[in-house]
Amino acid sequence: MSGNEHKYINEAFETNWIAPLGPNVDEFEKEIAQYVGVNGAVAVSSGTAAIHLALLLLGVGKGDKVFCSSLTFVASANPIVYQGAEPIFIDSEPDTWNMSPQALERAFKDALKDGNLPKAVILVNLYGQSAKMEEITVICNQYGVPIIEDAAESIGAMYKGKASGTFGKFGIFSFNGNKIITTSGGGMLVSNDQEALQRARFLATQARDAAPHYQHSQIGFNYRLSNILAGIGRAQLEVLDDRITARRAVFQQYYDALSNIPGLRFMPELAETFSNRWLTALTINENETGISVIDILNALSEENIEARPVWKPLHLQPVFKERKYYSHNKNESVSETLFNNGLCLPSGSNMTDEDIKTVIHYIKQTVIKRKERVDMLRI
Repeated sequence: MSGNEHKYINEAFETNWIAPLGPNVDEFEKEIAQYVGVNGAVAVSSGTAAIHLALLLLGVGKGDKVFCSSLTFVASANPIVYQGAEPIFIDSEPDTWNMSPQALERAFKDALKDGNLPKAVILVNLYGQSAKMEEITVICNQYGVPIIEDAAESIGAMYKGKASGTFGKFGIFSFNGNKIITTSGGGMLVSNDQEALQRARFLATQARDAAPHYQHSQIGFNYRLSNILAGIGRAQLEVLDDRITARRAVFQQYYDALSNIPGLRFMPELAETFSNRWLTALTINENETGISVIDILNALSEENIEARPVWKPLHLQPVFKERKYYSHNKNESVSETLFNNGLCLPSGSNMTDEDIKTVIHYIKQTVIKRKERVDMLRI
């Protein structure tokens, strides 16, 4: 926490705004919209809720198709299924680890041949890094299909001077407890389409009709953010730039200490982009290092240090095993390679230099021990 959260929480208690509406909600929406440079925003209970609302606003329904990044958390795709639509998964590419424009182009060509274009494309900006938005936007515009930009992990990131989450028809942010700023649980839907955002507010408030009594002409959802949690969000947003600076510093320390080890390669930052480095991620080439991702995970775990593999691609998840998938190249699945070789290191904004040095020490120690074992075997 930043230390300023109590100010907004206390104001909510003192004014008796203990509800999913109130001054903090209104101001949080305005402040997020201003921060990323869009016309408006709607505060909701989660990033997943924001994606669901975006799909509803685009008219996605039963039998429709939606293209979705494969290398992401399951929440990016679940709302497609809520709507009875069919997710079709698109591979990553090496330069950003995000949606591959060439895989996307192939998927569109096939869809055009079949006479069944998708209703939307859900593009995810992984670990704080923007995708190749220029190429992807050109492709989607060519086919007249809107983009939902899942920027759950990338608030504060930039692509060619423009904020992550602002390239599509809709953008979404998450303020879950593990994000760079948090409201404990919460999300935000952003857009330049104010009319659509007003419709989102209506749907997110149980679709209550304008009547003196409770009247409902359509199905709605209980998706609005609490005024108390929005207060936490306002205080967190005040320190977002500081958090990004801290995360990038964490990344830089890891990079400076480990990037010279053969076979360790850090997630790249595309030219003319600015990643918030939500998580420091890298790949380990076992043939070059002699160690695997599991070796590093186990070595850190023994020291009570938590690290994690890269997201398991959605096309490999049991729940989506029958869904269509377009790889980066016909003989190359980038997301699968990243999953098999990828690792996310401890990256918290409050990590001390000593914390980071400790993680680095045990990684180097694992590499050295492995090299010594290999040398002994040769002798």
